[in-house]
Amino acid sequence: MMRPFKEYPKSSFVEPSRMRRMQTQWLRHHLVYCQAASPFYRKFFKKHGVVPQEVTLDNFVNIPLTDKRSLERSNMDFIAVPQERISDIVLSSGTTGDPTQIVYTQRDLDRLAYNEQQSMVSCGMTAADRVLLTCTIDRCFVAGLAYYLGAKKIGAACIRNGLNSLESHAGIIKLMTPSVVVGVPSFLRKLGAYVKHKKIPVGSVKKLVCIGEPLRDKDMKALIGTQDLEALWGAKAFSTYSSSEMVTSFCECECQNGGHLHPELAVAEIVDERGRRVSAGVVGELVVTPLGIEGMPLVRFRTGDITFMFEESCPCGRLSPRLGPILGRMKQMLKIKGTTVYPLAVFSALDELREVSDYFITVFSSDALSDRLMVTVSLRQSCSVARISEALTARLRVAPEVVVASEEDVRRVVYNPSLRKPVRFFDRRI
Repeated sequence: MMRPFKEYPKSSFVEPSRMRRMQTQWLRHHLVYCQAASPFYRKFFKKHGVVPQEVTLDNFVNIPLTDKRSLERSNMDFIAVPQERISDIVLSSGTTGDPTQIVYTQRDLDRLAYNEQQSMVSCGMTAADRVLLTCTIDRCFVAGLAYYLGAKKIGAACIRNGLNSLESHAGIIKLMTPSVVVGVPSFLRKLGAYVKHKKIPVGSVKKLVCIGEPLRDKDMKALIGTQDLEALWGAKAFSTYSSSEMVTSFCECECQNGGHLHPELAVAEIVDERGRRVSAGVVGELVVTPLGIEGMPLVRFRTGDITFMFEESCPCGRLSPRLGPILGRMKQMLKIKGTTVYPLAVFSALDELREVSDYFITVFSSDALSDRLMVTVSLRQSCSVARISEALTARLRVAPEVVVASEEDVRRVVYNPSLRKPVRFFDRRI
């Protein structure tokens, strides 16, 4: 029923027209499997008249999108294998705040390992590397497991220190001299500053594989935080993007020029607010169909993430499409006096202000047509509110309210010890 999982490590180098023909066949196999094995898609395809054998990459857009609300409402109907085939279960945050189950078979885990192997190889990792994982491998999260499986498949040595303290990671770095560190960029910046302060050598570290936060702006220029990160470590930082539902990641190659798609593993699209596919380079919502998934297959799944695609070839020689940086979340989109603003654009503008040491933003309901944005900052040196407001207005084309607080107060809000990542966006809209 499901096509045998086949590794195709050179797929990104295949000429595009040939790859489209191959990807069409892989997509049809995936849709046939969804129709036969997934209770949700069996009903969904019947309702919408989907005939898998007639689908092409062009008319694929006629299949309605699937979103996280559907996954929440019909969570168990998405499971396409019996219980005895399930090897791993993770939790993904839902739109209501309640987590949803994502299940993987052993074959799905093998596919995940292959995906991460190919991603890591593209940014130059080899079997000679020692990889320090600072992301959790427990608590029903998939990120740490994915990078562990990928590094092991490459043949690299893994150091699973996980979600741990600065002191613990610094000790590991001093003792084990990793050549690659995997983690959230904001945490790696803190860790880099800490080991520098402690005079711990980091010369062994050549690569930083960054997850959960963007490294570049919409023009593909390194953010100020990224520049600081690379300077602290003396290493190149590579962006990687994924989600629990997709079981597929996009990772930058050594050219640091967008995350490469592995064509045998997914069909990726960008759509506008009405769900219509847009052209290469146009900003919209990422929609992914992960191919060859057994446990919980998805079709045209809305990720909620805002980005764009490159279709021209990469200087590295790969011909597959590339994903730009994540610019924001659909649900976090702000409308301020007729201007669309995403929190990440505010973060990027604040990161460029050397006077600002830390920050968070809060959005409130103003009226039916506009939101109210308040930016709370702490300062490392003297600076007027007017100066910060002018800088933000120049970048965002809107004038937010600016409030100055102590660094202690700001950090207390941003760094919640019970959460994996710092939280800088608070939505108080009704």
